[in-house]
Amino acid sequence: MTGRRLSPAALPAVMLLAVPVVAAVAGPFLAPAITPPDGAPYTIGGGHLLGTDRTGRDVLGLLLRGGPSALGVACCAVAFACLAGGLLGLAAATTRHRWIDEAMMRPVELILPIPSLLIISVVGVGWRGRPEAIAFAVAAINVPAVARLIRAAALDAAGGPVAEAMRFQGESRARILLGHVGRSVLPVAAADAGTRVPYAVFTVAAANFLGLGLDATSPDWGVTIAASREALLIQPWAVCAPAAMLVMFTVGLNLLADRLLGARERPRTTKAAGR
Repeated sequence: MTGRRLSPAALPAVMLLAVPVVAAVAGPFLAPAITPPDGAPYTIGGGHLLGTDRTGRDVLGLLLRGGPSALGVACCAVAFACLAGGLLGLAAATTRHRWIDEAMMRPVELILPIPSLLIISVVGVGWRGRPEAIAFAVAAINVPAVARLIRAAALDAAGGPVAEAMRFQGESRARILLGHVGRSVLPVAAADAGTRVPYAVFTVAAANFLGLGLDATSPDWGVTIAASREALLIQPWAVCAPAAMLVMFTVGLNLLADRLLGARERPRTTKAAGR
């Protein structure tokens, strides 16, 4: 059995994605060993590779310590939203009773028009400084949209001949829901998650930038950008370095998702064309 090799076309995406991911995973362990003590505010050089911020903290140290909150909160929120919204959408698509479908999806449609900034503002003001609160707000924003998308993608499979045959044979509802219908919507769910993670990263960064998330002393990349934005021309690294991390992560993840999904669909297209 041979493993699949990553396409060379995906290497730029992997390289872009690797920088912020490695910084988020290994950065907190490396920061104390490779960053010098705090210095004067907004300095460049003097032993500080990327200079210092407005309070004299080493920018490289902030960059290495700020990844877990910047990326981890968003990824956890999207994972929860995909799980909860996906199960809700699958359950609505596979139910045999229209009133159950309506009872599940009507609240979803009521939540969808609520502006995301309003939800984040309410949660952020009530539980300021707690990353789990922002994660909950971002998940709450995404669950309705995920549920609606998965339901629409699962309707054909849920009402198709395979699902009917499984019901006729006495298969359990869980097996039909997860074993057949769930597998049929995996490409759609993967493509959707690939776009939601970058959006969630920027949502978390925006919440921290607006002061609705973590406090101003946090090394989070969004907080760092907000704290030093007024000195962009004096100390550009304090803003550009964390911003570059966010951009590399979002662009790299989108490119990688496109490559992987394209590689998965290409053999099917080729096989169908050869018939």
